Amino acid sequence: MDSYLSSFIREIENFPKPGIVFKDITTLLKDPIGFQRASEALQALCKSFEVDKVAGIESRGFMFGAILANTLGVGFVPIRKSGKLPAHTLREEYQLEYGADALEIHLDAIQPGDKVLIHDDLLATGGTAVAACNLVEKAGGQVAALAFLVELTFLKGREKLQKHTVQSVIQY
Repeated sequence: MDSYLSSFIREIENFPKPGIVFKDITTLLKDPIGFQRASEALQALCKSFEVDKVAGIESRGFMFGAILANTLGVGFVPIRKSGKLPAHTLREEYQLEYGADALEIHLDAIQPGDKVLIHDDLLATGGTAVAACNLVEKAGGQVAALAFLVELTFLKGREKLQKHTVQSVIQY
């Protein structure tokens, strides 16, 4: 684990509901050196992947996902919560560790055969990541890999993603 980066992660108890200990990355984002080091760590994990697009999951996955897309010289695709995208979408429902939700992607965001790197800030139970993989595949793309800033290994989300390459910078 990168102890320098993990020192920036703030823990908030009972958010968003009782019993959850939320890993807050906003304390990392506001520090220019921490933000730069996190960006570089993610780039190092992803530089060997051959991809056509980077898909970032709303909302914190947009921050580093866009940076990864720019670094890799490919397009960025937002995967958003239901009702946030203006054009025709594909939709996937999923379970969180604290409830249910749905993700959407623009129907024309990914071309058949596109290799897609999926990024989110945190891997917990894997429900959001699996939904994102399903959306990419529904759109005709191939999931090249998934990259996370933080992984909560005790929630075993990686097990739900066994058929994919999964990378993370910080593990708890």
